[in-house]
Amino acid sequence: MYRILVLHGPNLNLLGTREPQHYGRETLAEVNARIERAAAALGVSVDCRQSNHEGQLIDWIHEARGERDGLILNPGAYTHTSYAIRDAVAAVGLPTVEVHLSNIHAREPFRHVSVIAPVALGQIAGFGPYGYVLALHALVQHLNERNGEGLR
Repeated sequence: MYRILVLHGPNLNLLGTREPQHYGRETLAEVNARIERAAAALGVSVDCRQSNHEGQLIDWIHEARGERDGLILNPGAYTHTSYAIRDAVAAVGLPTVEVHLSNIHAREPFRHVSVIAPVALGQIAGFGPYGYVLALHALVQHLNERNGEGLR
């Protein structure tokens, strides 16, 4: 059974009330429940965590090394600024899928650049909370292919 760490970055604890036109009306608890249902259907385990603190996110990424098989990361605003998170992802070597609820490429110009993307397996943006489910499917497929299990 694959063990996946899901990290939600700053301000995602305000989901459901924060700028619903961009981030939707689901709360973080509802998003996590959605992720957990998808994980159960895929036969994988997930551990969902949120922090507004860059250092905490980095510590969790470091702790995942050797303990998790992959990472799903919504770095929030750190997407555009945190070389420290980028370096942590690169250092641990876990396959990582970057997720954004809104389409960052259709928003303000400063949101168009991700410093995380170059060290991620891929990026999913613009599909709201369903993006996490897409990320989970993509990550599990990648792990299966890497482990010689092929398509499922």
